[in-house]
Amino acid sequence: MSFMRSVDDHLSDILRTIRVLAPLEVELEQALGTTLAEEVTAPVPLPPFDNSAMDGYAVRAEDVADAPVTLPVIDDIAAGDGRVQAIGPGMVMRIMTGAPLPAGADAVIPVEWTDGGTAQVMINRSAPPGNAIRRAGEDVRAGDVVLPVGTPIGPAQLGVLAGVGRRRVLVRPRPRVVVISTGAELVEPGLPLGDGQIWESNSFALIAAVREAGGEGYRAGIVADDAARFLDQLDAQLLRADLVITSGGVSMGAYEPVKEALGPLGTVRFDRVAMQPGMPQGFGVVGEDHIPIFTLPGNPVSSFVSFMVFVRPALRKMGGLAAEPTPTVRAVTTAPLRSPEGKRSYLRGVLGPGGTVDPVRRQGSHQLAALAAANALIVVPEDVVELPEGANVEVIPL
Repeated sequence: MSFMRSVDDHLSDILRTIRVLAPLEVELEQALGTTLAEEVTAPVPLPPFDNSAMDGYAVRAEDVADAPVTLPVIDDIAAGDGRVQAIGPGMVMRIMTGAPLPAGADAVIPVEWTDGGTAQVMINRSAPPGNAIRRAGEDVRAGDVVLPVGTPIGPAQLGVLAGVGRRRVLVRPRPRVVVISTGAELVEPGLPLGDGQIWESNSFALIAAVREAGGEGYRAGIVADDAARFLDQLDAQLLRADLVITSGGVSMGAYEPVKEALGPLGTVRFDRVAMQPGMPQGFGVVGEDHIPIFTLPGNPVSSFVSFMVFVRPALRKMGGLAAEPTPTVRAVTTAPLRSPEGKRSYLRGVLGPGGTVDPVRRQGSHQLAALAAANALIVVPEDVVELPEGANVEVIPL
């Protein structure tokens, strides 16, 4: 049998070649799903002023120590009130949540502890100094780092950016990924099938996987088995791609347009990788800008498994996240497992409650419905041929 590369060798070659995308300044609305490329600090303390944590009455704690007491209400303070306010002994002000605390006040009495009066108010309970007050700088002091470099930007991080007054931010952008499917037998979904034809599904699954991994996915049209047409399509797509994925056209047989087109360039390497499914793999760079290209096998399950094992870690590195293999968890298999000797197997399974994983019955590399029923890939190492029920296994959650 001819030489096969290990999964780990192939992945480490890929991660050595992949470059982190250059940083880009974007508006906050475009920042979701990117990775922070600058340290973000607070220009002012947050909150910037002492303010009320509740609707109620701003008081001097000593004036309500002997509650119940009735005191005059001298003014109202709403959130956003910019006036300079102060209270003297024996006076209170009605105050709303978020409104600045008047000078002289050192506590807020929640409205629930009072009769809700507007000219005068009866206060039924005393409170210690500092009650229901948010102090200036309690959340963040001026100059504090609120988000370090390399932070993935989700909804909470966007809130922090806006909260420290940022309108634009320097990020590693989401990688733009073009997916090209090849095969004379492929037909666009929605069109009628002719004899010997199947509907093209790989690009839809791969684009979804790209988006889930933090990239922007673009689907290029299907290319029939023709190397020249494939190169034309590839050239046209390189203008908008940080990375290209092809599916199909890389096996050992005749009519393999991807291999035929890219082989002579000498910048893409085609290998047999010791894994099942997904043995035929290609990876390299194309075009003047050395855009990385993954040439994945055409079987739907093979291309999806190849994406999880090889493309996902590459996309994460491009986006400025840690370059590491797709993370796994441990689980106990509910049935015996078999795997070919010398190959790392990725078996479809269902991760259940209590740390069990149930292998799905149909494991063929073309069996898409069985993949859809799975929520995990069970990893069986190269040197293991069978595992009994109840064995501890490594699992990639999908």
